[in-house]
Amino acid sequence: MSRETCKNCAMALQHALLGLLAERPASGYELTRQFEISLAHVWSASHSQIYPALQKMADAGWIEAGAEGSRGRKEYSITDSGRAELRRWLTEVPPARASRNEAMMRVFFLWTLEPNEAADYLDDEADVYDKNQQLLDRLDTQVPWDEGGADFMGRLALEQGRRWSSMNAQWARWAAEQIRAGRNARSIDTTQPAVPAPADTARQADD
Repeated sequence: MSRETCKNCAMALQHALLGLLAERPASGYELTRQFEISLAHVWSASHSQIYPALQKMADAGWIEAGAEGSRGRKEYSITDSGRAELRRWLTEVPPARASRNEAMMRVFFLWTLEPNEAADYLDDEADVYDKNQQLLDRLDTQVPWDEGGADFMGRLALEQGRRWSSMNAQWARWAAEQIRAGRNARSIDTTQPAVPAPADTARQADD
């Protein structure tokens, strides 16, 4: 990872924390829990990353730290400067879209395996996406959504994750079927309907 990429990641974390604090003040522990419950599906961060980020944000004047309470608990709140920075990031800074996907990179080299091995790999990938969708389905039913803007946008993002997982699972099964049918780059069937999840998987998602 380049130094510039590391810097961009650190800045994105700080802005994510600003977004969380824009809703309500929180301690470092509470912010870490919020990442684990929701943002971890799009951006992972550990407490060892969050606490240094909070210090940098305080130094920049974006947040204020309250008095230290029991067990060293300290609550952070966003400042006017922090809200202005969050708005600037959302409206003026293009999102970084560079990403690495080892699972998809391997697809380029599945031709080095036996056809049945390549198809099995894609079946396994479909199962991974199915499980991710089931996880998001459960999360959707467990979160006590309210009518506030933060919950609205959070649920929109969760729905993107559900649809993304479903699409990738269907693609993986379709690709596995192309391999099992003995097709090649010239005979690939792009008109074939997406392959649905097995019935037992669909029932698990409904439970």
